[in-house]
Amino acid sequence: MKESLFPELQQGERGEKPTHMSGTAPCKFVVKRSGAIEPYNRDKILSAITKAFMAVKVPEASPDGRGKAEAITDRVEELLRLLMASRHPNSIPAIEEIQDLVETALIEAKETAVAKAYILYRARHEAIRDAKKLLLDIDATMDGYLQQSDWRVNENANVNFSLGGLILHNSGTITAHYWLKNIYTPEIAEAHRNADFHIHDLSMFSGYCAGWSLRQLIQEGLGGVKDKITSKPAKHLSTLMQQAVNFLGCLQNEWAGAQAFSSFDTYVAPFVKQDKLSDKELKQCLQSFIFGVNTPSRWGSQAPFTNITLDWTCPEDLKDRPAIVGGVEMPYTYGDCQEEMDRVNRMFIELMLEGDAAGRGFQYPIPTYNITRDFPWESDNARLLFEMTARYGTPYFQNFVNSDLNPGDVRSMCCRLQLDKRQLRKRGGGLFGSDELTGSIGVVTINLPRIGYLAKDEADFFKRLGKLMDLAKESLVIKRKVINRLLESGLFPYTKRYLHTLENHFNTIGLVGMNECLLNFFGKDVHIATPQGQAFALKTLHFMRNRLADYQEETGELFNLEATPAESTSYRLALHDKKRYPDIITAGTREPYYTNSTQLPVMYTDDIFEALDLQEPLQTAYTGGTVFHAFLGEAIDDWRVCRDLVQTIAHNYRIPYFTISPTFSVCPVHGYLKGEHFTCPLCKQEREEALRERILNLEKEREALMVAG
Repeated sequence: MKESLFPELQQGERGEKPTHMSGTAPCKFVVKRSGAIEPYNRDKILSAITKAFMAVKVPEASPDGRGKAEAITDRVEELLRLLMASRHPNSIPAIEEIQDLVETALIEAKETAVAKAYILYRARHEAIRDAKKLLLDIDATMDGYLQQSDWRVNENANVNFSLGGLILHNSGTITAHYWLKNIYTPEIAEAHRNADFHIHDLSMFSGYCAGWSLRQLIQEGLGGVKDKITSKPAKHLSTLMQQAVNFLGCLQNEWAGAQAFSSFDTYVAPFVKQDKLSDKELKQCLQSFIFGVNTPSRWGSQAPFTNITLDWTCPEDLKDRPAIVGGVEMPYTYGDCQEEMDRVNRMFIELMLEGDAAGRGFQYPIPTYNITRDFPWESDNARLLFEMTARYGTPYFQNFVNSDLNPGDVRSMCCRLQLDKRQLRKRGGGLFGSDELTGSIGVVTINLPRIGYLAKDEADFFKRLGKLMDLAKESLVIKRKVINRLLESGLFPYTKRYLHTLENHFNTIGLVGMNECLLNFFGKDVHIATPQGQAFALKTLHFMRNRLADYQEETGELFNLEATPAESTSYRLALHDKKRYPDIITAGTREPYYTNSTQLPVMYTDDIFEALDLQEPLQTAYTGGTVFHAFLGEAIDDWRVCRDLVQTIAHNYRIPYFTISPTFSVCPVHGYLKGEHFTCPLCKQEREEALRERILNLEKEREALMVAG
């Protein structure tokens, strides 16, 4: 006999004999499959049970079986009361949960034939709903994109409204349905649909992000894939830059997220040295690379999401290694090419400052600069770097001065077999990059505010969090198996050629809305910046880290904890929660959203150092991508001030990855404007001057008319 789906709700489990509580509804509302909320109706349960009895023609006390159906409906309501007693007072049961209780009540009553009929009835209607839903989804998907009413249209900020975007949107909807219906377990799929957590990149049948070895491309060339063009290792920088653009374009079509190169300036410098390139020639080569990676060349009319890490000074583990040009070792080392590295960095920054022909800044590549103890803060290149940072906030900085990161780690993942299986490795490269030959298979973000809202106490909070993390772990293990099998079968030919294995890629679990979680759990006086809120947030992060270590030990796979970028996810989860729990606390006024990860709420403080003090213990608890944004009211006029700020952060805080974010505006006519402007002050000034001139001309005309009269 099938066991009860809710064994804790069996008769006598709580030391009391359940009694029939007629006349009192066990709940006020139910959540339909569509997410709509409607009033609870006992008659619908009674009708479904009655039909099940009639379908199998079981002998009854009354001819139509209504007598037994009434008793079983009473038992369903009894079970529902017990279920709701264990939940938040404002919780609303889902229709599927009530149907599960009907099955439980039928089996308890030993009406196995009726239970079987009821289960088959549910399965049959689910198939009918799926068929109808598929037809409706085709219309809704097309209309949602063309009318730009679907939130997923803007889920990816890098996809413009376009035909390519429409094709990506349509195929993505089908792919997401396939993941949830055919690959993940029903419990995992329901947790995503129900917004308990968010599985990222369901629209892509691929892994998340990857870091690649530029040295490997230099040594082996581009190709080696069956039936595809193969190029020998590049002998000149112009060729290497073209190969790098094509390489990133090919790989971007096999991954959902960012593609990264580490030590870009270190590996490129020998080509400059070997060909004795002039500044003009070097600039032309780098310009072709920058324009190439900003050209829409991947699915959805997107440019490849690319990140490059620049060492600035040659890393210790490469200094004495022979430089490679054209696949051949040179009679000098990478350490001998520091002068050429400086030139590469100078030209790259100049190009990023210039922008394109229309004066727009380049979106890619996202540059990450390694800040080490020997960083040349007083150099001419440093002046250029911090001018760019002060003006646009383009660069990200990876802190190797005062964090537990090591520059050589970018090339160390091949040694993972020597690791303690409980040691959580850092996925380097910051939020938008990855170290060489590592990355992430997939990402799941936990909806913390809902847990904070529903949990009765701390024990219940961590029980709920642990259960969702277990489901997230299961989903990531399943995804790894699927992607691994597809890799071996040849679905990702360039990944298989250059990566060979996914053993160094992480299963990533993140979180969203810690600030709102605290507000819902403790009340409005406790948030992420209060001592109690900070302590609980840290306790939560360490709980998650310990659980990830358990998963790593259990599965032999790498796991990491990431402050996942979740702008659209935070909106989706908050929207679901507001519909289901109207009094849940969210951020936002007109539109609900949750604050990213463990970040401070928007507009909490203008004091950068207060924000750093509050964020340092939290940011250092992550083992995956995380970034601290130092928000400034406007651009910094003096590059030295920006330099000193970056130096202060790197030397005094353990923040692993940070960026300076000045506020600026862009006018279609006048371009860059310091600070926040809703209307261009220059345009306003020009309009006022034109108006004064017009008035002056009218007065002159009036005077001339009066004289003539």
